[in-house]
Amino acid sequence: MCGIIGIVGKSAVQGRLIESLKRLEYRGYDSAGIAGHMDGRIERRRAAGKLRNLEEVIAAEPLAAEVGIGHTRWATHGAPTEGNAHPHAAGRVTLVHNGIIENFAELKAELTAKGRTFASETDTEVVAHLLDEHLETLPPIEAMKATLGRLTGAYAIVALIEGEHGLMLGARHGPPLVVGYGKGEMYLGSDALAVGPFTNRVAYLEDGDFVALTHDGAQIFDAAGAPVSRQVQTVAASVALMEKGNYRHFMEKEIHDQPEACQHTLSAYVDPVTDHTHTPGGVDFAKVDRLQIVACGTAGYAGQIGRYLFERLAKLPTDVEAASEFRYREPAVTPGTLGVAISQSGETADTLAALRWCKAQGLKTAAVVNVHESTMAREADVLWPTHAGPEIGVASTKAFTSQVSALTALAISAAVARGCIDAAEERRLTKILMEAPRLIADSIQVEEAVRALAPELAAARDVLYFGRGAMFPLALEAALKLKEISYIHAEGYAAGELKHGPIALIDQGTPVIVIAPTDHLFEKTISNMSEVAARGGKIILITDEAGARNAPKGARTIVAPTADPLIAPLVFAAPIQLLAYHVAVQKGADVDQPRNLAKSVTVE
Repeated sequence: MCGIIGIVGKSAVQGRLIESLKRLEYRGYDSAGIAGHMDGRIERRRAAGKLRNLEEVIAAEPLAAEVGIGHTRWATHGAPTEGNAHPHAAGRVTLVHNGIIENFAELKAELTAKGRTFASETDTEVVAHLLDEHLETLPPIEAMKATLGRLTGAYAIVALIEGEHGLMLGARHGPPLVVGYGKGEMYLGSDALAVGPFTNRVAYLEDGDFVALTHDGAQIFDAAGAPVSRQVQTVAASVALMEKGNYRHFMEKEIHDQPEACQHTLSAYVDPVTDHTHTPGGVDFAKVDRLQIVACGTAGYAGQIGRYLFERLAKLPTDVEAASEFRYREPAVTPGTLGVAISQSGETADTLAALRWCKAQGLKTAAVVNVHESTMAREADVLWPTHAGPEIGVASTKAFTSQVSALTALAISAAVARGCIDAAEERRLTKILMEAPRLIADSIQVEEAVRALAPELAAARDVLYFGRGAMFPLALEAALKLKEISYIHAEGYAAGELKHGPIALIDQGTPVIVIAPTDHLFEKTISNMSEVAARGGKIILITDEAGARNAPKGARTIVAPTADPLIAPLVFAAPIQLLAYHVAVQKGADVDQPRNLAKSVTVE
């Protein structure tokens, strides 16, 4: 969850560390810190809160170092205070860490018994003490190996050692860690974005790897300590450079990016000349008996929309489960099941664990991911890419619609492979799907109507969302978006479930947002809205032109473009995202960095 940067440089690194941390602040912003070699010792500068607080600290007390590390923190162990901020130090060691050390209490007790004193509440400080302990008898690389052998959990670690000016150590078990290759300089980062300002040549450490960096290059070792080489790749410039342009927030920009993101994603699955779909990776859906989708949060709701598509179009039984629960309930899977992991980052710890569980059961696996060099992308048998580009806002927008775009195309491809539709129907559906980017662009034009409703919603304590069919998971996603960035309690329900409990919550102070394009379920949804209106509920109907003409009396409408049911979830996504966004802005919330959340959740 935290952001890491390390530079073995030939010139001052303070400014570059801060530059990289600004790009990584979306990964964690409870506190920040840097450290570096100065006059034969290692000095730290740390601050609680946003990165600007650290900038004030170093303005008063600069860090004149040519080798240094930096960190932005999302708290797991210990409050977000300066004392708990990274880097942490013990003896000769100063280090930063992303992840969770599960056996830290046991190790802390052992080290305390040896007379070591701890200055923080974090699990990270244990690693610093343990490495310093091993340095008493071992050279640095061997000490690092011995330290890693004692750790249980998920971690990316970057460490400096006093007296070893030109050396930086790193290790990866779970959360990603990237080696950057420069000209006479070397870098370590939590992702390619971290090192992007300095180089576009990177190598991705494999799970269990550890590395020693000097000015001359990198020595990489596998989990057993054997020297290995990892391919050096050239990453796209878009990974290295991210700006929000004229938009107020990254989230706003990324909502507006969706037409292009969906178009790019669809290009990987659809031939617009022949109107045929194809399945990357050569999966033969005719030989698949069942799909088991595992995902978390927004990606899980994309998977639920995918379930409607795969079952309706391809008659392919599909299960969707929260990855955090999946492997712990000992699920029954059959050999004909295809395990599908969905994740923006490709590093989500729960989803990665579920993917590995599926592989351990002998299942073929596929990964729908936006980061194509990520761990999931590499470990799955098949990569089903999305092409949303880097998504910085913590609340996912364009990654979600890109996932739904990919799943829609895959469902059409599966329907062809399973003989459920013929070539003419494939062309018809594909033509509809290729309209989605244009209609998404049109749907963003509801922004002014949404903005006008924001003040009233911002005053609400609770908000309910309802939808039927594929609009039900979209209602769940809408409620999640509002909770994430405005901190208003919101719940999503299947509209038909209204009378089975949620109707008890209806009163004049509870806005009810209904997502209802005109389709075969619209009349039933109108009936549900009448039940709400009869009890004084305030209805906001997100619909199309035909739906607006049939809205219940007193309901306010947000009119999105008319779309075929196949792509309605894509077209109606932007209005619910914009609603959450403008409510959050109205409340003065930190839209891109909502409290307690991080973009890449690399711990379970």
